[in-house]
Amino acid sequence: MNILVFGLGALGTVFATSLKASGENVFGVTKSKYIEKIKNKRLHIKGLFGEKEAFLDEIFKDPKDIVDKNFDLIIVAVKSYDTETVIKQIKQLLNEKTLVLLAQNGYGNYELASYILGKDKVILSRVIFGAKIIETGSAEVTVFADDIVIGQPDHAIPNEKLEDIAKLFNKAGIPTKVSENVYTILWDKILYNCALNPLGAILKCTYGDLADHKESREIMNKIIEEIFTVTKANGIKLNWQCGEDYLKFFYEKLVPPTAKHFPSMYYDIQNGKKTEIDSLNGAIVNLGKILGISVPVNETITNVIKTLESIALKNLSKNI
Repeated sequence: MNILVFGLGALGTVFATSLKASGENVFGVTKSKYIEKIKNKRLHIKGLFGEKEAFLDEIFKDPKDIVDKNFDLIIVAVKSYDTETVIKQIKQLLNEKTLVLLAQNGYGNYELASYILGKDKVILSRVIFGAKIIETGSAEVTVFADDIVIGQPDHAIPNEKLEDIAKLFNKAGIPTKVSENVYTILWDKILYNCALNPLGAILKCTYGDLADHKESREIMNKIIEEIFTVTKANGIKLNWQCGEDYLKFFYEKLVPPTAKHFPSMYYDIQNGKKTEIDSLNGAIVNLGKILGISVPVNETITNVIKTLESIALKNLSKNI
């Protein structure tokens, strides 16, 4: 199968290396500033998915340089703030058989991609393993909470095609399953990320630290309570009837396996990078505004992260 991985950060490196090592034809797209460090380098991963390495068939910095590859699958592994730009670039690479799988965090990526490309081209996924970059082209899988879940929320892609992709990922050592409820399952992760990622970044601590302290638990509880209020008002179906039910599952089942994990948002701020806050807590704020619902804790968290982003970027530019 001809596969293009768009974005060779931690997640993209795991996908690209695993799929190439399992025998697929795999190409990559990365940003110009990384191309020389990675173009003729063997990609490498280690950690919970095992140790693997592989040379990709080719790596590009500009999608315009890609011609006649007839991709079967394009995996989008970029940050959510780059989604619109990347999806528009991908559109020119599609053929009759090409499917696009979104391996991203947050709300709004599927809505945007399916609007631009068509629902019959877009596969949604819930990815709940964590990885970090060791150096360009090398990543470590540090946490694994559950299988990847893939699906087409509007049933616009035959189930057999989805099952084929799941088999492909499983063969590559990336545990994956298909579900008709992928959209609702994705919202489980949005709840998880909104509660843990920004607060862990602000307090510079692990998920376990957040759960261990009464004060941080109270903040996370309020974040989740506001999300339940907003999603219900907007007609977004969740897997849980009420916030109390989710919180029990959150603290007992979700946090323990990832207790030692620092959020990616923490590393983004430390490295002076933009975060995905707009597709997480910021998206909750926007959903609230649609119906005039106040979500003060999510709004405060969003504003604090945006301030930290600005400070980190300013300090980074001073040191260049």
